[in-house]
Amino acid sequence: MAALLLGLLLFAMQSPPLPSRPLAPGGSSLPGTASPPADNGTGGHPNGTLQQLPQIIIIGVRKGGTRALIEMLSLHSAVVAAQNEVHFFDWESHFQRGLSWYLSQMPYAFPDQLTVEKTPAYFTSPKVPKRIYQMNPNIKLLLILRDPTERVLSDYTQVFYNRLQKHKRYQPIESVLVKDGEINLGYKALNRSMYYVHMKNWLQYFPLGSIHVVDGDRLIKDPLPEMKKVERFLELEPQINASNFYFNKTKGFYCLRDHGRERCLHDSKGRAHPHVAPAILQKLYQFFHQPNKRFFELVGRTFNWN
Repeated sequence: MAALLLGLLLFAMQSPPLPSRPLAPGGSSLPGTASPPADNGTGGHPNGTLQQLPQIIIIGVRKGGTRALIEMLSLHSAVVAAQNEVHFFDWESHFQRGLSWYLSQMPYAFPDQLTVEKTPAYFTSPKVPKRIYQMNPNIKLLLILRDPTERVLSDYTQVFYNRLQKHKRYQPIESVLVKDGEINLGYKALNRSMYYVHMKNWLQYFPLGSIHVVDGDRLIKDPLPEMKKVERFLELEPQINASNFYFNKTKGFYCLRDHGRERCLHDSKGRAHPHVAPAILQKLYQFFHQPNKRFFELVGRTFNWN
């Protein structure tokens, strides 16, 4: 009996998972906002943490600055972020696993903390708005956008380096941007920058007040004002301040400082774009002029694009 009691005592003293650690894939729970009780029915873990469906989702856009945004948002003590892009609502193989699987991908958090996940492909996936609405019609959505032309160039740059590292052939940027002397409408990266097309789809399900558009170009140059706007939108206590950011001259962009610990985004971020002939750039700017105008009308604000 003494050995049994000692074993139970040792088991109870084991450290519970930390709030930022995601449950291993395959964990199960009923669809809902929290994981099932892990002990005798009181719910969660001995330190009071649990998994909950996200109250915030960063929906995009690809190469818009989503990684920078989630890292900066994680500076706030009331926010806990999923470590990886979950792709629940846009990948059928994941969506078919149900909300219990989605929940299992979330980090552990205290009840008064907000959980956020980011999957940039959500913004341009037609099925996603309805699916997220069905999960939670009151969810807060963050959308970070950059100048559409710059975003296209960043999109190409990422694919270019990926193929280069895998020793695969790649197409020169001019050949993917232009076909028969005109903008190549078949290039997927162009579609991702047609913001008004995708935004119309989201506004069928969510009011504009549920979607905060972050200016990705300004976030890169001066992150604090944009992050203060994000705090207000999420109704968070003001915490993020100037001391959380410092400009890294070597990398050429802002890095983060959190409780004395400094960190920068991965080297794959902020890569120089390939040279593009001015005439082709001008074609891109002209191509996006009207779509940009329609997007501005849709969201009721303008951006310094083109």
